[in-house]
Amino acid sequence: LQVLLVEKAGRRSLFLAGIIGMLVSAVVMTIGLVLLSQFAWMSYVSMVAIFLFVIFFEVGPGPIPWFIVAELFSQGPRPAAIAVASFCNWACNFIVGMCFQYIADLCGPYVFAIFAGLLLIFFLFAYFKVPETKGKSFEEIAAVFRRKKLSAKAMTELQDLRGGEVA
Repeated sequence: LQVLLVEKAGRRSLFLAGIIGMLVSAVVMTIGLVLLSQFAWMSYVSMVAIFLFVIFFEVGPGPIPWFIVAELFSQGPRPAAIAVASFCNWACNFIVGMCFQYIADLCGPYVFAIFAGLLLIFFLFAYFKVPETKGKSFEEIAAVFRRKKLSAKAMTELQDLRGGEVA
């Protein structure tokens, strides 16, 4: 089902939608935990937020990076790139799993605010740096990165020519 959804909606848009959904869910979880002592029904709000967090993860940030990593690299470096991505994924999962209880004890009901902040950073990075790979060949995707690199280089050269100012 996810493969059909990815092919229909596009990788980047699903990834960004998933991150935004997770961000909103993390904020709602934080609010629910903070207000839990004042309103007993906030436990239900927190539960719904947790379920939505998992659903948004499964729509976007769960599967999409595997599609994107496989599409960003040509056949030669692809296995190494997937190995590095897998290592990073499992290492981060391990760190969160081992440290969550200590962070929760330290931050109390604001523990999910850390996740919300990280999700905001991830969203901004993905929005500005990750291209849409749906229906594009490796060469087309590589050309997108070359254009970004060339435009950044041209902007730097223009700044050098104008003494640090850009019109």
